[in-house]
Amino acid sequence: MATIRALWRFPVTTVTRCRTSCAAHSRNRPRLTSNLPVIQLLASSRRQYAAASTATLPSEYPVSHAPIPSPEDTPNFLDNAFTPSQTTKWIDLHDPATNRLVTRVPQSTDGELHAAVESAEKAFPAWRATSILYKQQIMFKFVALIRQHWDRLAASITLEQGKTFQDARGDVLRGLQVAETACGISTQLMGEVLEVAKDMETRNYREPLGVTAAICPFNFPAMIPLWCMPVATITGNTLILKPSERDPGAAMILAALAAEAGFPPGVINIVHGSAPTVDFILDHPSIKAISFVGSNKAGEYIYTRGSANGKRVQANLGAKNHAALLPDADKEHALSAIAGAAFGAAGQRCMALSTVVTVGETRDWLPELVEQAKKLNVNGGFEEGADLGPVISPQSKARIESLIKSAEEEGAEILLDGRGFKPDGYPDGNWIAPTIIANVKPHMKCYREEIFGPVLVCLSASTLDEAIAITNDNEYGNGASIFTTSGSSATYFQKNVEAGQIGINVPIPVPLPMFSFTGNKKSVAGGGLATFYGKSGLAFYTQTKTVTSLWRSEVAGAGEGNQVNMPTQS
Repeated sequence: MATIRALWRFPVTTVTRCRTSCAAHSRNRPRLTSNLPVIQLLASSRRQYAAASTATLPSEYPVSHAPIPSPEDTPNFLDNAFTPSQTTKWIDLHDPATNRLVTRVPQSTDGELHAAVESAEKAFPAWRATSILYKQQIMFKFVALIRQHWDRLAASITLEQGKTFQDARGDVLRGLQVAETACGISTQLMGEVLEVAKDMETRNYREPLGVTAAICPFNFPAMIPLWCMPVATITGNTLILKPSERDPGAAMILAALAAEAGFPPGVINIVHGSAPTVDFILDHPSIKAISFVGSNKAGEYIYTRGSANGKRVQANLGAKNHAALLPDADKEHALSAIAGAAFGAAGQRCMALSTVVTVGETRDWLPELVEQAKKLNVNGGFEEGADLGPVISPQSKARIESLIKSAEEEGAEILLDGRGFKPDGYPDGNWIAPTIIANVKPHMKCYREEIFGPVLVCLSASTLDEAIAITNDNEYGNGASIFTTSGSSATYFQKNVEAGQIGINVPIPVPLPMFSFTGNKKSVAGGGLATFYGKSGLAFYTQTKTVTSLWRSEVAGAGEGNQVNMPTQS
């Protein structure tokens, strides 16, 4: 059995006790045994699974950015077991707050990638045949285990991705909500039936696709895997998940919890790597559907190549989310909301509020917005009161700084400059403090490109119509918000703005999972036909089968002539 360490890997001797909120949650964590219980799943066919998992989690985990004496390698997760990779190609993963080595992530070998597909194929027939009520019971247990290990997941995200501990807990929560919603599958997946003629009925119902795959981004290490795992599996599919090579720890924890919840071996497998793993997923004929969240360049490539290979592809891409700030807005609420949405998670959200359009006199509110941003605590993430942490990598930091510089060169005004900031105790991290750029014009590079950092660009408009026109002229369409106390202005805005997710006095209008994530324009590949979670997510992971049946009520044996004409079903 492979002993797993990293966030889920460290021995007790390396653990620094969490702050008060973390310790309070961790007191109730049970110590996991060396083997998970035998799982028995009884489907209507009386088929049984009986499998022991070797995916275990230690009872303690690190909750600081202290040096790791002997970083251990991240394994694959195959057949409910952590399996060390035999690769010779490794990707170093560094703590964004310190740039110290946390773990090495493998470029999974070709043999390991094929093994994941074979495992998923082998598991599919029995998992498909497992009753929906038994799948539901497993999902209930999965949800309970995520709640039990919430702080472990959040600590993993803080260490590997750089979010503050509280923001990382929010990352877990928004994914957990998808799993909780999936527990209601017994009412969500019902088909339809209609008696279309005497003794004839037509019914349709949804069936799973088979082996599916998810390619996840670095910015939501728990949420995006949880957008995929529950919906793909509760509908009867098996899933191969590739977490970001920059922060796979949360996905590995989720895999271990899924095994403990009762998912049979092969239903969820995890492989690692960069472009070679992505291309394998895109090209393997047994993989029927692919979910992706990430940049436009990668997403458009994945959508094009995957679709050309006959696969379903759902792909959420980049964004440039706008907020219209009207003079009648509640100033205190609006400025606080804008600052939080622009700079939270160091701006590394696809729904970050990266652009504000001041309407009329609200351009004079920008100095107060600057003061709001100055109050934000930029720190390592485990500290009490931290508001935002570092960006993911030195390369990302350099790119963000270059976009700030381009704004200066093109004539914009830097009202608040976060370059060069370093919090006490973290001299080597990837730090950029909140930055606000005013007098931005639509032709400027800082406006045209997705910055993906703690940078807010500010444009000005004379009227609401002009603010709407600016927003609609942008090629992205994930989200847009308006801050106003006027119901008529809000209604006018929501009807005329093209973005797919609208917030009215709400800065980040990401729908809860009873709805679907509905970005549009260049923020989603394929015109937004396939979106995540909700009814659209269920449709993505299933295919409809329609059955028309005829059972004559006359006495058996009563004959009728050969039917050679087109049936009219009347």
